[in-house]
This record gives sequence, structure tokens and C-alpha cells, in this order.
Amino acid sequence: MDDARLNEELIDSLFAIRTQIHDELKELAREAGLTDTQTDVLWRLSRAEEMTARRLADLLRCDASTATSMIDRLESRGLVRRVPHPTDRRAKVVQLTPEGCALRDRVVEHTTRHSPFARLDRESRLRLHALLREVSGTGRPAGDPVAGEPVAGEPVAGGNDHGKEQRR
Repeated sequence: MDDARLNEELIDSLFAIRTQIHDELKELAREAGLTDTQTDVLWRLSRAEEMTARRLADLLRCDASTATSMIDRLESRGLVRRVPHPTDRRAKVVQLTPEGCALRDRVVEHTTRHSPFARLDRESRLRLHALLREVSGTGRPAGDPVAGEPVAGEPVAGGNDHGKEQRR
């Protein structure tokens, strides 16, 4: 297979994975009375300690006013709250409420349980993770050790991670 065809098939695979994940989330969002984008907001808020409306808009690729409207709707449902930014008096940080955390936990659990990546063993997922971070520009080059992960051929200290990753 030539490089052009390989790249086409890789992109086809990424679209197929995106569709699988989107379809799974859509069902859960419908049950929770959320839009797809509101579900995305819950996911993104679970991935960061501090998130301003501006940062959320950047991640969602939308206008700040659109992000503010989404935050308003989630706030009216009791899923998020705005609190003063710790270092910038002009800004507010969007945080999940306990109800928002519970729903976020359902979203995360459902998504990871139905993940297309669950078909892969842990070592394969780690390799794929490193490669996807490299091509997306969000991580180290493939082959660089992942922080906290054992390097091939080196003994594992402690060995008590039980396959769980810490979430914020």
C-alpha cells in the first residue's frame, strides 16, 4: 500500500472511531436531557482543574458567546457553577457541581466502557496513545516514555496501579 492510500485509510479509521464514540455519547446525552455539545462540555470540564468560558470556547471551536450560553443552560440545571478565578479578578472559572460531577462520571464511565479502544490490550493502547498524541501535537514524540509508565526492559517499581488511571 502506498503512503497516500495508507493516510486515507488512517483518516477513514479515525472518522469511523469518531462516529462510534459520538453515537454512544448521543444515546447517553439523550437520556440525560443534554445536547451533544453540553455532553462535550462536561467531558472537557472533567479534564481540567480550571476552565474559563474563553478556554472552553477555544476547545469547542465556538464563539465565547456560544460557550457562555451553554454554560448558562448547564448552570440553570445545577450542573456547573461560576466561581472567581484565583488570580484574575476579571475572570470566572467554570466548575462542575456535585450533580455535574455525578453526570460527568456517568459520561466518562459509559464512554470508557464502550470505547473502541477497549478491544486493545493495555500495551497496544499505550502505544496508540503515544502515537495519537504525537500526530495531534498534544504530546511527546512516539517512543518517548509516558510519565509514570515503565520503560520497556526496566523493572516496575511498586506495581500497584491496578490498571486504573487517576482522574481529576
